[in-house]
Amino acid sequence: MSGEAKQKQEKQGLLMIYTGNGKGKTTAALGLAMRAVGHGRRVLMLQFMKGDDSYGECKAARMLPGFEIVQKGLPTFVERGNPGAEDLRLAGEAIAEARDALTSDKWDMVILDEINVAVDYGLVPLAAVLELLDARRPGLDVVLTGRGARPELVKRADMVSEVLEIKHHYQKGVPAREGIEY
Repeated sequence: MSGEAKQKQEKQGLLMIYTGNGKGKTTAALGLAMRAVGHGRRVLMLQFMKGDDSYGECKAARMLPGFEIVQKGLPTFVERGNPGAEDLRLAGEAIAEARDALTSDKWDMVILDEINVAVDYGLVPLAAVLELLDARRPGLDVVLTGRGARPELVKRADMVSEVLEIKHHYQKGVPAREGIEY
């Protein structure tokens, strides 16, 4: 890549998506966050539909300068296609916070964790996500995670990785484990 192309890319920022049915989408985004923080960048992970700050990533983020995780969800599951009033309220707050984060110069990378699922479950309109992306400031790297990334988002992305489930320990009856799933 020429120096000019690299400068243009850094000025524009990247839109990256981790989607698919396999385990590891949030984990991949956390890996990007770690890498960015290691280079002195400031990272915000805004978690849609998650509301339990005992997750390992929340504990780790509190130890890392330049990395913040904000959860906007309940500690319970959302019913697909029938979200509760509180789920909708929290998703609305998350969109407002995302808009602020994507337009300010406070962050170098913003991760919208599980936003694809929030769209799929009816918590967030796809149009709102597209508007957020249109409003983001130049140079900001944005990461979207969650199953079922919509084609409109995939088309806009600079990078899309689909995590495919080949095998999962849940199939053998192994429950979610601290440090692995949360």
